[in-house]
Amino acid sequence: MKELAGTRGLIRLILRRDRFLLPLWILVPVFGVLNFLSATENLYPTAADRAKYAETTGTNSGFLAMFGPLYDTNTGAVVAQRIANAPLLLALFSLLTVIRHTRTDEEHGRREVLGATAVGRHAFLAAALTVTFAANLLAALIIGIGMSGRGQPTAGAFALGFAFAGVGCLFAAVGGLAAQLTFSAGAARGIALGVLGAAYLLRASGDAGGSGNSLSWLSWLSPIGWAHRVRPFADERWWVLALPIALVIVLSVAAMVLSTRRDLGAGIVQPKLGPASAAPALRGPKGLAWRLHRGPLLAWTGGFLIFGLALGGVAGGVGTLVEDNPDVGDLITRAGGQNELVDAYLAAMLSLMALVASGFTIQGALRLRAEEADKRAEPVLSTPVTRMNWLSSHLLFAIVGPVIALAALGLMVGLVHGIDVGDVGGQVGRALGGALIQLPAVWLLTGLTIAAYGWLPRAAPAVAWAALGVSLVCGQLGAMLQMSQGLRNVSPFTHIPRLPGGDFDALPLIVLLCIAAACVGVGMVAFRRRDVPAV
Repeated sequence: MKELAGTRGLIRLILRRDRFLLPLWILVPVFGVLNFLSATENLYPTAADRAKYAETTGTNSGFLAMFGPLYDTNTGAVVAQRIANAPLLLALFSLLTVIRHTRTDEEHGRREVLGATAVGRHAFLAAALTVTFAANLLAALIIGIGMSGRGQPTAGAFALGFAFAGVGCLFAAVGGLAAQLTFSAGAARGIALGVLGAAYLLRASGDAGGSGNSLSWLSWLSPIGWAHRVRPFADERWWVLALPIALVIVLSVAAMVLSTRRDLGAGIVQPKLGPASAAPALRGPKGLAWRLHRGPLLAWTGGFLIFGLALGGVAGGVGTLVEDNPDVGDLITRAGGQNELVDAYLAAMLSLMALVASGFTIQGALRLRAEEADKRAEPVLSTPVTRMNWLSSHLLFAIVGPVIALAALGLMVGLVHGIDVGDVGGQVGRALGGALIQLPAVWLLTGLTIAAYGWLPRAAPAVAWAALGVSLVCGQLGAMLQMSQGLRNVSPFTHIPRLPGGDFDALPLIVLLCIAAACVGVGMVAFRRRDVPAV
């Protein structure tokens, strides 16, 4: 077909461009599954241990909302429940990959250049979907082979892998459809992420009450819920996989059809014309920065509120979970706390969510690079706005944004957990303190991003996200991977006092803040001395 001409060459181009990123996002979920398999075998070695775990998770609405239902007490079924959020990673990576190679390339003019060659109209979308589908299927095969090679039933292992791949492929198609609806990559990502968030909420709402509750049907409206309903390692329902396959076909065809009904660079949904004159708030760089950052800020804060609701509900059941299994208690204590297990669990989860918040602050700081690369910085800097005013206007939201998101998380966790234990006033303060104490580590990653933007603007995204990845591996997974303390100390989050429940030490916080401030200063000095835009 002429419309698909050049697809093979575009596939090779995508593989070349993503030769480092694709293996990473394939292996992260795979590693998570195999790591949880090892942990489950160590923590719940006997049927009695797993039965106790099932008794706890089957009655705690917080656990059910966060992890989904448990259909059997064998090792594979327990792993399938505890790793049930891994499809979210595959879905996120998939939709971002498709949007990056369709709408983002179109927005930056790369598609227009390639489109001048012998490339069909549908080739760009077809190539992006093909690569993403193949990556998800490869992840499924590795999960199946890895788990079956570790002694788990082959049918359950591959059912788990293909259930995950179904979610990833479906949201790749969602990303492809969103790319046709809007005129910008940011709006396409917003639509796709909104669909992902709605799917998670439907699944959590349907599963929270346990099997047979009046809202359980909501899970059948969620693609993420379908992955659970495949029931790996528990009399697998292979027919459920037909649901994501059918929807993938429908969404992919719809995206192809819509791509023929719009102009290059435009979307099906046309943007509304703005007012003839700008509002007073847009007369300065800070007002413009607020206009650019407010959407992501509200979205991230809403997500943290939702997660805080689930985390606060789960916290009360931690004590029951470890009642007859001291190994679990030791693991939670090593991960993030020093005193009571509930406090240790909350400290570990708040530290993990602070790492997630770092993604928001990096995204906010990298908006500087996006504005410069898209040549929107030059018109602003051609006015009386100075370089430092422009940079600091975006930096302000990169600094304040995680404060708002983490404060929302801490307040919600404290409120829900406080209601559960009858101590709202006490728990709100403790959870809020545990969330906000993570900020120096978050701001250090902000500083590294600004320093990289100032000195090496083209490499800034790679440097920033690599720093976040190192923090994740060394700080959050270091204990599980049996890393030396020296390697674990590379992560700034390792040095944060574990609150609530731990001992407060101001010195590491001061040191992290000083390093963060120095990095920001280095970035500002470098930005003042280099050309804009950097080529």
